[in-house]
Amino acid sequence: MSRRQNRTKHLTRLLLLLALLAPLLAGSYGQYSAPPTVAGDELSEALAKQKALAARIAAQKAQVAKLNALQQQVASDIASTKVALDGITADLVTVQNRVQKTTADVNEARAQYAALVTQIGSLDADIVDTIRDETVKTAELNERKATLAARLRAAYSAGETSLLETLLSARSFADALADVGYYLDIGDQDKALADQIKQDEATLATYQATLQSARDEADALRVETAIQKKKLDAKLKELKAEKAQLARLQKETKRQLAIQAAAYKRLTSNKAALRKAIHAEAAERSELKKKINKLIAAAYARGNIPSSYNGTLQWPVHGVITQEFGCTGFYAEPPYGSCPHFHNGIDIAAPMYTPIHAAGAGRVVFVGPLSDGAWVVIIAHSKSLVTLYGHVDAYRHPPRVRAGQFVTKGTTIAYVGMTGNTTGPHLHWSVELNGTWVNPRLFL
Repeated sequence: MSRRQNRTKHLTRLLLLLALLAPLLAGSYGQYSAPPTVAGDELSEALAKQKALAARIAAQKAQVAKLNALQQQVASDIASTKVALDGITADLVTVQNRVQKTTADVNEARAQYAALVTQIGSLDADIVDTIRDETVKTAELNERKATLAARLRAAYSAGETSLLETLLSARSFADALADVGYYLDIGDQDKALADQIKQDEATLATYQATLQSARDEADALRVETAIQKKKLDAKLKELKAEKAQLARLQKETKRQLAIQAAAYKRLTSNKAALRKAIHAEAAERSELKKKINKLIAAAYARGNIPSSYNGTLQWPVHGVITQEFGCTGFYAEPPYGSCPHFHNGIDIAAPMYTPIHAAGAGRVVFVGPLSDGAWVVIIAHSKSLVTLYGHVDAYRHPPRVRAGQFVTKGTTIAYVGMTGNTTGPHLHWSVELNGTWVNPRLFL
């Protein structure tokens, strides 16, 4: 056989061998995707930590939102209570309930704030753990990269027999398979190591992302807690001031009631005088009602007052309420309905000559004394709504309005006095609706 024929035969054999080995070579040195992540491996654990942190951050943001809403509620409670206390004409029981509610809301806000502070500590602990995991994984990754580089240098560095040379120099097909198998073993090990490095890099990236999220959230949470602390401190200060003001109001109310009770006690010591006073009070109210109805009818007939009133009333004076509307224990008040003693208005104790303001816009229908000497101002806001201001001063500071005059809400109409039968300077404020005395609080 000639040399040309031997070379052709050898080349044919080589091409056939390469064709048979191609799938194996492609399997060893082609493109490979990373093996699927299985539960329990490091990447899954890192992703689980990242997911847990994201859930906790979402929960913390929801808690911050809840605390903000609670802070707004506390602010609203304090504002409404402050308005009531500033007027000092609030029902003490209502104000006490408001203060108690505000106290409870503030305590809840304090608990929420404490929880946020605790969560900052938890985030800091997570940051420390994640830094440790990141450090370990970085060391492992660097070690595996170095190992892979050394293996590649050892297998494919200059001076090594190449795969093609091995194939061409093989004495037989079996020898070629054995030699190529050696290279394939090395390739599979390198591939496995490369895949591990790829997974390590993904795990490390997850740790780094988790660490950055934890740091960002911890920083944001520190800023938020500082803001919440400032708000909470301000609310606590306001609440403390409200409690002190409420205590002063309770003390002053108690003092005014004691003065009034002492005066009634002196009056009740004389039974005959008490009965006479009650009878006179009832008769006076009856006459007053007739007078009011007559004045209202005349003013309405002249077109001076509207048929209805649209709006609300305001407190006519700042002071301390010493007697509410309705059934009362004060024996000098006459009976009404099922009440043995009934008070047809609200008594507001205030210093002498304190300005009294019109509770609403309307027409003044009467200014003058009643039979017991008490001076009153009566304003018709409509055909069916009337307000009465009693015991106003008539000497040093007489009323500033006259019958027939139209006044707007808030107009100064008179000053606190002690005209008529009174135990001290105060305003008796009554509201009549459709000919019946009603609680003025219903119109505020």
